[in-house]
Amino acid sequence: MREEKVTYSLWQMISYFLHLGTTGFGGPVALVEYMRRDLVEQKQWISEEEFKQGLALAQLAPGPLAAQLAIYLGFVHYRYWGATWAGIAFVIPSFIMVVLLGMAYQAFGGLSWMQAIFYGVGAAVIGIIFLSSYKLTTKTIGTFELASFRKNAWLWIFFLVGAIITYITQKEDILLFIGLGVFYMLLKAPPKGLNKQSHSFFLFSLFSLEYDSQALWKMALFFFKAGAFVFGSGLAIVPFLRSGVVQENHWLTEQQFLDAVAVAMITPGPIVVTVGFIGYLVAGFPGAVVAALATFLPCYLFTILPAHHFKKIANNLSIKAFVDGITAVVVGALSGAVLVITERTLSDVISLVIALCSLLALVYIKKLKEPYLLLLAALLGICIKLVL
Repeated sequence: MREEKVTYSLWQMISYFLHLGTTGFGGPVALVEYMRRDLVEQKQWISEEEFKQGLALAQLAPGPLAAQLAIYLGFVHYRYWGATWAGIAFVIPSFIMVVLLGMAYQAFGGLSWMQAIFYGVGAAVIGIIFLSSYKLTTKTIGTFELASFRKNAWLWIFFLVGAIITYITQKEDILLFIGLGVFYMLLKAPPKGLNKQSHSFFLFSLFSLEYDSQALWKMALFFFKAGAFVFGSGLAIVPFLRSGVVQENHWLTEQQFLDAVAVAMITPGPIVVTVGFIGYLVAGFPGAVVAALATFLPCYLFTILPAHHFKKIANNLSIKAFVDGITAVVVGALSGAVLVITERTLSDVISLVIALCSLLALVYIKKLKEPYLLLLAALLGICIKLVL
C-alpha cells in the first residue's frame, strides 16, 4: 500500500466497479476510457501514472483487457483484496445479465427481438467507442496537433503502427507491443546495467490433457485456454471462441454463436462475458459458472501475481519509457480494433446514420448518459427491424 493517505474506501471502489459493470457499454475501448475519466480525472483515486502502468500490464498479460485493468486498479491501494473484489464487482452484473438472456433464448427459441435491438444498439455503440478512443488517445499520448506530433513523434508512430497492424490482421500482437516498448526504452532511457534482476511474467505452460469426456471438464479446459492464451480485447478472443465452440466441439451452431456475440454487445461490462451465455446454452447454469470462472481466473492470476513487482519497478526511468512505448501502441491497437468492429457492425446506410447521430449527441449534449442513448437506439432498432 502506498504511503500517502488513501482518499476512498474499499467499499467505494467495489461500488464503483459494480456500477461500471452494470452501466458500462461499448466494449474494452469505452470501458478503459470510463475508468480513466472516472478514477483519474473526476474522483482522483488513481494517478495518471498508475493508470498507465495498469494499462500496460493488462495488455502484456493474456485475457480480457478491461477486466484486467479493473483488477489492477483495485490492487493499487487495497492489494489482493482490492483486486479480487474489483474484479468480481466488475464482472458479476454482466454475468447475471447474460445468464438471464440465455434462459430467455432457450425459452423462446431464438433472438429475433434481440438482434433487432442489437441493430440499433450496435450502431450507437460505434459512436460511443469512437469518442472513447479519441479521448483515450488525447489523454495518454497527446492532442491531434502539430506541436504534439513533433514532441511525441515516436509515440505517434507507435500509435499508427499499432492501429494499422491491428486493422489489417484483425488481432493484437503481443510481440509487437513488447518490441516497441523495449525500443522506446532503449531510445529514451536505456538501462544503466544488464545485471538487474529480471522478472519472467509471461511464461505460460500449455495444457493439452483432457481429464475425461464430460462436458463441464471439456468446457473448463477450453475456456481456461481462452483466458490464458488470448491477448488483447474482446475482439481478439471472439475468433478463438468461434473456432472451439462451433468448429471443434460443435457445442453451438454458427447462428447461436453469432447470437452469443450479439448478447455481449447489448449488455454492459466486458465483451468476454459472452462465455457465460455460451456456457449456459451448452450445460445450463453450471456450464455458465464453469465457463466464466475458467475464462477469468487466468487473467486474475496474471494480473495480481506480477502487480506487486510491477509497482516496485515502475518508477525506474527505463521502465517508465517502456510503459510509455507500450501504452502508445496499445492505444493504437485499440483504435484499429474500433475500425474492425465498425466494418463488422455498420451494415447499411441507416446503421451508419445511427452511429453518426450517437457520436454527435455525445459530443454536443454534455449531460447525455450512454445508457439513455443506448435505450433510444434499442427502441429505434426494434421499430426498424420488427415494426416497419
